[in-house]
Amino acid sequence: MSSRFQLFIFLSLFFLLSGCAHVISKDLRGKVDPSLSFREVIQNPNAHQGKTVIWGGDIVKTINQKDGTTLIEVFQRPIGRRGEPRGTSASEGRFLVLAEKYLDPYLFKQGRKITVAGEILGEEIRTLGEMDYRYALLTSKQIYLWKEYYYYPTPYPPYYYYDPWWGYPYWWGFGFGVHYHRHHRH
Repeated sequence: MSSRFQLFIFLSLFFLLSGCAHVISKDLRGKVDPSLSFREVIQNPNAHQGKTVIWGGDIVKTINQKDGTTLIEVFQRPIGRRGEPRGTSASEGRFLVLAEKYLDPYLFKQGRKITVAGEILGEEIRTLGEMDYRYALLTSKQIYLWKEYYYYPTPYPPYYYYDPWWGYPYWWGFGFGVHYHRHHRH
């Protein structure tokens, strides 16, 4: 094999494997008790104070507090190998994350996916609708905010448009996102 081909294979594997790395640091992952489930903690958060967990889900709301901290309410979802909350409808409840700094609610907005490594502080009872709800409260050690992805469906590909600036048609579409390609005039 040529050295260029070997370099290509090495770089391809490097980028492939680096895309599969967990978003929470190895040090924090080492402090987590994998046998401790979200369901177990939510039943009695005070019994698990001081333990480190990694949880994920969708942000419900972000509240900046007078003391400069930020409180994030999260709708829990199961997380995958990399720590990304899965898009399933399965959830075992909600939890609160206390960040010891200001986090902008524009970025940490409702619906964004988040993964948090944190230490369990205990429980906090808050009103949810017309009921009192027991939240597990974490102090954050590491927060990962997932990128937003947009999907623009294209029902009948391809679409042709005329671009007056370039003077020739271009097309986009194939049903799985916006594709943009300019045809060369012959």
